Amino acid sequence: MNLFTPAEFTENYAEAGVKKASLPVGKMLLLGILAGFLIAMGGATASTASHAIPNAGLAKMVSGLLFPFGLAMVILTGAELFTGNVLINISVFEGKTGFASMLRNWFWVYIGNFCGALLVAAGMAFLGCLNLSGGGFAVSTMKVAAAKSSLPFMTAVGLGFFCNVLVTVGVLISLGSKDTIGRFIGAYMPVAFFVICGFEHSIANMYYVPAGIFAASNPAYQALAVKAGVNLANVTWGSFFMGNLLPVTIGNILGGLAVSFIFWYCYGKK
Repeated sequence: MNLFTPAEFTENYAEAGVKKASLPVGKMLLLGILAGFLIAMGGATASTASHAIPNAGLAKMVSGLLFPFGLAMVILTGAELFTGNVLINISVFEGKTGFASMLRNWFWVYIGNFCGALLVAAGMAFLGCLNLSGGGFAVSTMKVAAAKSSLPFMTAVGLGFFCNVLVTVGVLISLGSKDTIGRFIGAYMPVAFFVICGFEHSIANMYYVPAGIFAASNPAYQALAVKAGVNLANVTWGSFFMGNLLPVTIGNILGGLAVSFIFWYCYGKK
C-alpha cells in the first residue's frame, strides 16, 4: 500500500517530534524563518488574488484555493511551523521527549516564524505591491488588519482553536502518504477549509496584521482607508499583540493539543 495507517503515521510523528525538539537553536530559527516566509507568501498571494472580488463567498473560495500552498511547501521543505509543531505533544505523551524540550522548540520556531512573516509583510507594504487597484489592495489589507485586531478575546481563541484542529489534522494526514502528491493533498484540503471558514491562524496573522500596520504608516494609503471608511484605531502593534496574536496563539495551542491527545490516545497509546 502507498499509505500509512493512522497508527503508523502517529508513531512516525512521535519519532519526528523527538528530532524537532532536539534541533540546534540556529536550525530552529532558520527553518522557522523559512516556514513563516512561506506561510506569509500564501497569505500575500491569496490577498492579491481576492482583494477586488466584491462577493465575500467567492473571495474566500479564491483565498482557500491559494493559501494552502504555503503549508504544503512548509511540509515538503521540512520547515518548522509553530502551529504544526504543537503536535510534538504526541512525543511528550509517548514519553519520547520532555515538555521543556517541546517548549524550547515552540519558542524559537515562533520567533523564526514571526521574522519570516514580517519580512513578507514589509516587502508587500514598502515595495509598492499594495498599489494594485489604485491603492485598493492597500485599503483591503488595512481593513483585514483592523477586523482581525478588533475580535473579542474569546472569539479569537475559539477561531484559533478550530483553525489548528484543521492544520494539525492536515499535517498528520500528509504523513499518511508515501508520495509527494499524497502529502501535498493531505495538507492542502484541511487548510483550504479553515481559510474558507474564516478561522484564525497565528502565523498567517503575523503577515496579515503587520502588513496592514505598515500600510497605515503610509499617508497616501491612510487617506484612502479613511475615505473608504476603514477604522484604523486598532491597526496598531499593541492591538495586534494583545487583541489578536495572544488569543489566537492560545486557541491554536488548544486545538493542536486536542488533536495530539486524540491521535495519541486512540492510535499511539501503549
